[in-house]
Amino acid sequence: MIRIQRAGERYPGGDPEAGVETRHALSFGPYYDPDNLRFGPLLAVNEERLAPGAGFGEHPHSHTEIVTWVAEGELTHRDSAGHRTTVRPGDLQHLSSAAGVRHTERNDGAAPLVFVQMWLAPREPGGEPSYELVRELPGRYALPAAGAVLHVHRPAAGEEVPLPDADALYVHVVRGTAALGGTALAAGDAVRATGERGLVLTAADPAEVLVWECAAP
Repeated sequence: MIRIQRAGERYPGGDPEAGVETRHALSFGPYYDPDNLRFGPLLAVNEERLAPGAGFGEHPHSHTEIVTWVAEGELTHRDSAGHRTTVRPGDLQHLSSAAGVRHTERNDGAAPLVFVQMWLAPREPGGEPSYELVRELPGRYALPAAGAVLHVHRPAAGEEVPLPDADALYVHVVRGTAALGGTALAAGDAVRATGERGLVLTAADPAEVLVWECAAP
């Protein structure tokens, strides 16, 4: 089964007056849809746009694996475990909040910041928080704590990308346009596929695509 979610169908959130604009793919905060709570281990897939100087003040997380992918600009991260990093396009940030951690996320740069943040449920709760920043991710990141693998593809125009044969796939188009099974996809569009085999994504122009391979919902 394949479900397409267009960019315009995402729930708007954030605080635009404070320079924070968010688009939620799944139920989040005040937006509640009992038929759109999660997809497999994915609890949230948020597109974030932060103006220069804007950000999220210190706030807590627990029992959540938080994976962040920057599309444009630079993200400044600080957390209660002592990490202070700058995440740039091509880098992957993974914060395992475990039993509890606090952090801040800001755009301390002069240019707009655009990133995709994805929350996943761990298989086992608790433990100690951990942090990892992978510079220039080579294309694949395993997240065994959530039983998932993230694939990052940057196909050229006309290039075909075979997708994994998995129980469930979540595909998010970061930039560019592509097609899946004859269905055109633009930036911000997402695909949820369960029980599908032999899927192939074809780029219409240079694109960047995130693909989660995970257990069935």
